[in-house]
Amino acid sequence: MKISNRRSSTGGRRTPAAVVLGAVLALTATACGDDGSGAGGDKGAEGDGKGKIVFWDNNGGVRTDIWKEIIADFEKAHPDIDVEYVGIASTEYQSKVDTAIQGGGLPDVGGVGAAMLAGFAAQQALDPLDERLEKSSLDGKLNKDMVESLRAAGGGDDRLYSIPTSANNGVLYYRTDLFEKAGLKEPTTWDRFYEAAGKLTNKGENEFGYTIRGGAGSIAQALDAMYGQSGITTFWDSTGKRTTVNDPKNVEALEKYAGLFKKATPAADLNNDFTKMVAQWDSGTIGMLNHNLGSYQDHVKALGPDKFRGVPQPTGPGGKRVQVSNPVDGLGLFKSSENKEAAWKFIEFATSHEANSKFNESAGQVPSHTDAAKDAWISEAEPTKLAAQALSDGSTTIVQLPYYLPDWNTISKADNEPNFQKVLNGDMSAKDFLDTLAEQLNEAQAEWDEQMG
Repeated sequence: MKISNRRSSTGGRRTPAAVVLGAVLALTATACGDDGSGAGGDKGAEGDGKGKIVFWDNNGGVRTDIWKEIIADFEKAHPDIDVEYVGIASTEYQSKVDTAIQGGGLPDVGGVGAAMLAGFAAQQALDPLDERLEKSSLDGKLNKDMVESLRAAGGGDDRLYSIPTSANNGVLYYRTDLFEKAGLKEPTTWDRFYEAAGKLTNKGENEFGYTIRGGAGSIAQALDAMYGQSGITTFWDSTGKRTTVNDPKNVEALEKYAGLFKKATPAADLNNDFTKMVAQWDSGTIGMLNHNLGSYQDHVKALGPDKFRGVPQPTGPGGKRVQVSNPVDGLGLFKSSENKEAAWKFIEFATSHEANSKFNESAGQVPSHTDAAKDAWISEAEPTKLAAQALSDGSTTIVQLPYYLPDWNTISKADNEPNFQKVLNGDMSAKDFLDTLAEQLNEAQAEWDEQMG
């Protein structure tokens, strides 16, 4: 299967994303564990289970320390295997892999989350892992929902191309000290959220009620806010061919949400990715922050455990909580690897009980290994415990995003993040933004349906 072409908003034909990236981006990360020639479609080899492998971390910097610790543990357990770690920022990771697929230089193992999985699988860059998992000690020990999320995200062949490491659920963090001082109730509903955003804002004192994500990664957060407020529980309408993103209820929700910009948020939010947004919240006097479980430890270090809480997203109409897909991250084995046996040993080790628990305790995320999910630290990390409960107690409806579309990551990032900034600045209406997004999604879905025949 090839990456689908689709018409751009200007009516012209789009070159596949990977080809464009391959033409304009230079690969700066380390090459693969053999000779650096691995490219998408190469068959690779099993190898002898020894020697060197290369691992690309898809959240380098943020998770570098814990991965190096896990790698050290692995090398101690497997002294005949050396793992070269390459940390790549999450905002650059997809382009690095796409470039390597086209020009060579893929690693042996890499982080492969649900959002980018379909694109890599469509380019035949990943090895299916079903048979390896069935023969592994991991079989029956991984969270079934996470496994099925990654299986569905991989495309239409029902194969598993990534072994889950964690779920990184969305969380509303709020400053308990500021809420108490202002006499505000916990922001468990969207009405309370907006009330707090206004009351905690004092621009003259550089105090704001909320920080909104306007830079890289803004679309997922905006979708979460939209569906949470509208209460719409499906991404596609009853025909399965048209998206609900531009439903009038979602348009109204986005108008209200985007209307917070510069009224109850800092102006700097326009260009903030998650690292800048989190740092700003940790160092300032901002009341609320929407992010995922991954930043919990950062907040503890900056504020201490007593000045904030992390709670599930607010409830909307009828007291119901609706969220978009909780992101599932994982590890993939690149097909071009010349040492697949050693690479699989690393994946198996990294997602084992002890290593998976260690990783997720550091990251503050929900473990994929069912034994790790029972470890004591879960109950001590309140946001993780509450997120896990919200996902399992029936209180939350998840709107499944179409990660299976090869163009999903491009549509939800490069194509529309600049347009969302226009919405924040008042240069584009919420309706026009969502209509444009809907048109692209509907076309991508139609092409997917045609391919799947």
